[in-house]
This record gives sequence, C-alpha cells and structure tokens, in this order.
Amino acid sequence: MRVALLQLRIDDSEPASERIARAVALVRAQAGADLVVLPELWIPGAFAYRGYEASATTLPGAVVTELCLVAKEIGAHVLAGTVIERDGDQLHNTAVLIDPGGDIVHTYRKLHLFGFDHGEAAVLTAGDGVSTYPVPGFTTLGMTTCYDLRFPELYRLLLDKGAQLIVVPAGWPAARLDHWQLLLRARAVENQTFVIGCNQVGSQEGVVLAGHSLVVDPWGRVLAEAGTDEEVLTVDLDLALVAKIRAEFPVLRDRKLGVSSGR
Repeated sequence: MRVALLQLRIDDSEPASERIARAVALVRAQAGADLVVLPELWIPGAFAYRGYEASATTLPGAVVTELCLVAKEIGAHVLAGTVIERDGDQLHNTAVLIDPGGDIVHTYRKLHLFGFDHGEAAVLTAGDGVSTYPVPGFTTLGMTTCYDLRFPELYRLLLDKGAQLIVVPAGWPAARLDHWQLLLRARAVENQTFVIGCNQVGSQEGVVLAGHSLVVDPWGRVLAEAGTDEEVLTVDLDLALVAKIRAEFPVLRDRKLGVSSGR
C-alpha cells in the first residue's frame, strides 16, 4: 500500500479558502497513492477554537464533497483529516474516509477531547463509538485523532476489531513533540500494527505545531518522518509484515483478559 501524508501548514494569517484550495491541489497531485491522509481540523486549525462554529457543517459539506470528487479522479482512498461536523445542536471532531469511487465509507468522531474543560473539550461533543474499516484488497484500517494517542485502551479496542493499520490525523504542538514521537511508536509496538501520524505545521492562536509526521511499522521502527515544513511524505507499506511479526513474536496471545483487580 502506498500512503501519502499531507503535512499541511496551517497559520492564523492564511485565509481558510486559500488553504482549502492548496490542500485540494495537493491531494489531486497524489495520483498513484492508495491512501492519502490529511491532518486534524486543517480547515479551521486545531487550536483555532473560535473558528470551529464557522467551519461546522453537516456531512458531507462543501470541502469533503470536493475531496470526494478528487478521490474518484485519482482512484485513491482519502482520509480527509477531520472536520467540524454539525449534528443537530452538537459539534463533533469527525474523521472522514472516502473510497476511490468518491463515496464516504467510514467516519470516526473523536472520543477524547483535548483541553481539560477548556478549548476543544468545552466546544465539542465527544464521540461514543469505535470501529474499523476493511480497505478492499489491502488491510483493516482503524482511525483515531490526536489526543486519542494518549489512551492505549482505545488502540486495544481497535486491535480486537482487526486493525492492522491505524491512522492518526493530528494537530500536535511542538511543546510536546517528544510525546508525539514516543506514543506513536508505543502504540505500534503494543499492538503490532502500522501506525501513521499525520500532523500539521504553522502557528495557531500562539501555539506552534510540531510537524514530524511519522510512519511506524509493527516492530516500532520509524519508516519515515517529516520535518517542520509543509511537505508530502510518501511511503510504501509491506502489509504482510503485520502477520509476520505477530507470528514470529506472538506477544498478543499472552494477554490476560478479565483479570480481577483484587480487594
């Protein structure tokens, strides 16, 4: 599977319309990729909380509709990062997966909202479901978003639902870059899955974003890592490696489930 990660620059100073046009053009340029991935909340900016309401839309919305057309044009799955989804009175941080036919085939509403009762956590409503999507001819895909990365139990749930590749669109700040790199590798090692983290760069509301999008294999090896500029990271994944590593080092079969915590 050829995966293209679009590490976008998202600055307060750039009008969203210009960023959308640039991102759509970058997706269109990825003909030959099997999966194209965009970051979290790249339309308003992950830390641009005041812009959430203005960018909110019921799905599909104008931008996702345009990306559906581009996905069909290039014949690739496109994980459109995440968008602010309006559902009645609620707003969600929702990841959207589009298939090569241009149809939305899977969505995921972010479970863990960042901000400790402020920011995202104060504005949005958390999702309440976890599921995977079998990408025809390739692998079973799991989706999580940014702050979710700090909750290993979520990745175990995806593992138990068959995930072999987990994608993490993010807006991760430079102040915690070490955590980003460490946790992506940890989630890959723990679950013997490929883990892909697609971050953003730039500055939003005084927060500098870390960049350093990563592709990690099931042994925890970093296959590719971006820098701190806008760039496209393209990697060919040998998906057979998941079964190979799980067979050669069968740690997952030794899990102890249902153990009592005692008195």
